[in-house]
Amino acid sequence: MRQGWLMAALGLLTLALFAGSLLIGPAHLGLGESLRALFGAAGERRAAILVMQDIRLPRAILGLLVGGTLGLSGAAVQGYLRNPLAEPGLIGISGASALGAVLSLQTGLAGAFALALPLSAMAGAVVAVGLILLLAGPRGTSQTLILAGIAVSALAGALTALVLNLSPNPFAATEMMFWLMGSLADQSMLHVWLAAPLIVLGAGVLLSLGRGLDALTLGEDAAEAMGIRVGRLRLALILGTAAAVGASTAVAGAITFVGLVVPHMLRRAVGSRPSALLPASALGGASMVLAADIAVRIVAPQRDLQLGVLTALVGAPLFLHLIWKTRRGEA
Repeated sequence: MRQGWLMAALGLLTLALFAGSLLIGPAHLGLGESLRALFGAAGERRAAILVMQDIRLPRAILGLLVGGTLGLSGAAVQGYLRNPLAEPGLIGISGASALGAVLSLQTGLAGAFALALPLSAMAGAVVAVGLILLLAGPRGTSQTLILAGIAVSALAGALTALVLNLSPNPFAATEMMFWLMGSLADQSMLHVWLAAPLIVLGAGVLLSLGRGLDALTLGEDAAEAMGIRVGRLRLALILGTAAAVGASTAVAGAITFVGLVVPHMLRRAVGSRPSALLPASALGGASMVLAADIAVRIVAPQRDLQLGVLTALVGAPLFLHLIWKTRRGEA
């Protein structure tokens, strides 16, 4: 019953923030004008239709998809590793996606055609998955997966820094840095259609892992005794996270702390069951990213405040507060 109320509250919050993302912005459109422009009403101003359909709508949809993906992936990774401090970036997918995007900007490929940057970021995620599977092996433990992910993440981070360091064009370096900070701005429905299938596919795979993650809380041996094939579970986790987080990073850049903070905040409310935490974290992550994106438009509409910067500024102190509360509870 308690979980039902929580899911209903998170669903309503997400819906309200999605509506706010559509209606709030520097264009100062009225409610009626915004709704008419959104549905392309005849006689409505072309500028209003452009703002609603080509700017705000894809931004709101991506906020919903990206936030939900990050929250869900964080809960899944924490459930598999049985570590509340784990997050999707731990297995190297985000870093490799960022490297792919930075390389496309450095080589000028991103300027050649519109989808070069997200496609390059997705290619980086695919390479990262191959390396992780190769390093972890078919029967690797969760500790092996962590070490493989850290190695891939460190290598991707070092190569990204090297590309930035050797960039001869200061404008390209600035563009890379802004992309690495994460943002939902300047995205079109083309980016939505590119990322949405992979995000939905990855999210579906991760949501299907609930029963296995519940069993894994008792340990790998107990989970195997209950009929859970841990190796297959790990493979599904890696592929699902790669598809969802790789596609999200490809269109929105590196948005931090969502996958770490949201599951941690909701864990007690769902009784610490991974199967219940997965959908709750998806809604919580979507709410957090949508709220942060709205705040970016309100706080600094003309200063290009990046979304990833705001989520880090909010998420880091909140996470420290949660750690402090946990320590006081254990004392």
